[in-house]
Order: sequence, then C-alpha cells, then structure tokens
Amino acid sequence: MTDAEQPITETVESKLMSWADLTTRPQPSPTESIRVGIGATDIVDLWIPEGKGLHPTVIMIHGGCWQKAIADRTLMNYAAEDLRQKGLAVWNIEYRGVDEEGGGYPGTFQDVAKAIDALPALAEKYNLRADKIVAYGHSAGGHLATWASLRGNLDPLSPTFVENPTVIHAVINSGGLADLKASTPVTLQSCLAEIVDDLTGPSSATRPDVFSDTSPAEMFPGSTFHISVNGDKDRIAPPELGIAYTKRVMGSGMKAQYVEVPDTGHVELIAPDTDAFDKTAELLIEFFD
Repeated sequence: MTDAEQPITETVESKLMSWADLTTRPQPSPTESIRVGIGATDIVDLWIPEGKGLHPTVIMIHGGCWQKAIADRTLMNYAAEDLRQKGLAVWNIEYRGVDEEGGGYPGTFQDVAKAIDALPALAEKYNLRADKIVAYGHSAGGHLATWASLRGNLDPLSPTFVENPTVIHAVINSGGLADLKASTPVTLQSCLAEIVDDLTGPSSATRPDVFSDTSPAEMFPGSTFHISVNGDKDRIAPPELGIAYTKRVMGSGMKAQYVEVPDTGHVELIAPDTDAFDKTAELLIEFFD
C-alpha cells in the first residue's frame, strides 16, 4: 500500500488500523494459483477448505484505488485464509489496474469478467459449489464486485458485454465505491478523481454516458442481494456512500442491507480478528446456510 490510501487520522481515530498493521503479519499462501488467460494478470488464487466439498465459494476482489501500484490480490490473502479456515472456498481474482498497459476501460472490467466466468467451468474439478455464488469486494474491489453482479444488464454494444455471464446471487460491498459519481468527490482525490477518466473511458456517440457500463449505480435493476459494510470512521469510503447506495438499490426494487461497524476505518474491513471482518465472515456464512 502507498500513502495514497492511508486513512486520514485524528486524535479520536488514533486506534484505527494502518496498512502496516495488516501487511506486516505473516502472509498465508493459497492452495493453488490458476491461470485463466494468457495475460500477466489472468490469474486466480484458489483457497480450498478442508474436506471433500462441495465447498461454498466466495469470489474475492481486492481494492487499491484501481491501481496496481497500491495493491494487488495478495492484500486479500489474510482474509482469504481466514474464510478458508471457516469452511469457505475463495476465488481471489487479479485484474489489470488503470496504471498497467491495457488496464482501465475496458480492460480492467474484461479481466474481472474473465476471471469470474472461469469459475463455473472449473467448479467440478475443485469441488466448488457454483449454483450459489457470492462476491466480496473491498474498496475499489467493492465497485468491481457490484459491477460484476449487474453485468446481465450491459448493452450488447459495450466492449464489457458477454453473453450469459456468471450469476452472482449476493454481493458484499465492503468499504466500496460502487457509485462512481457519488464517490468521486468524497473519497481521496488520488484514489478516484485523478484516474476516473481512465477507469470509465471516453464518451462516444454510442456511449454518451461513460458511467452506463462502469458504475453499478447506473446499471440497475437486477436480482442480486446487495450488502454494504462500512466503517463509521472510514475516510476512503465514508458511511454516507454505503447508506446512499443501499437506498438506491432498494429504490430499484432489489433486496439490500446496510451494515455500519463502529470504531472502524478502511483497513479493519479486511483484517481478520476485527469486528468488521468477523461481521463480514458471518454474513458470508449465513448466505450459504
């Protein structure tokens, strides 16, 4: 992580976790890494729990302000291992950031779609349950997870469109930036405002609204259950974003839930042994019960 995504701290927030509090922990390793394409980032880390399965499966998407200089999928290793120990398989995907060749629009979105759509074909091989799938994304990954859950609404003319995308039944948007319009003036400028044009791509005669196929808040409705989890002291994704997004989801006729965790910033959301992550794990397990 770089300073770009460090929480802004004040005296009252002195006990919030820093990125170093998480990343200096011994980092666990996945069960297996799987290539899903020929690109350098066409890779998924699979975490398989003990037992024969069929294992409930969580699609995991990392954040980092859509920039690989800030984070890659290994930031989620701690969360993935904790979920594995709790009996959930984890499909932790990688994708090109806006700061990588071919990243941004549409490459970042195409990478996410490719990694997710590789799961059903490999489910039987790894004893994964693919009939009921939940996506869990943090920060920028929350945006990408919610986007993936609404891909069925994409215009066939969009370069991010694919036929019969993998159905995501529920999504946990953890400290996420699911509404790009609302998030741009609220989160750190270096996190979104400075790269939003790369992320959304240029407008055109056939695509006058660049948010139409990039921002989940503009892609309703759908059948996915949307859960937003926010820390009350998060300065990357303030609670107002989760509250407003939840209202928009419910206003479109979909099922949604908002969860706010007290005394919590941005890092705690993906750090095992915190109230925020324990709540997230509980929500994931409940979904499969």
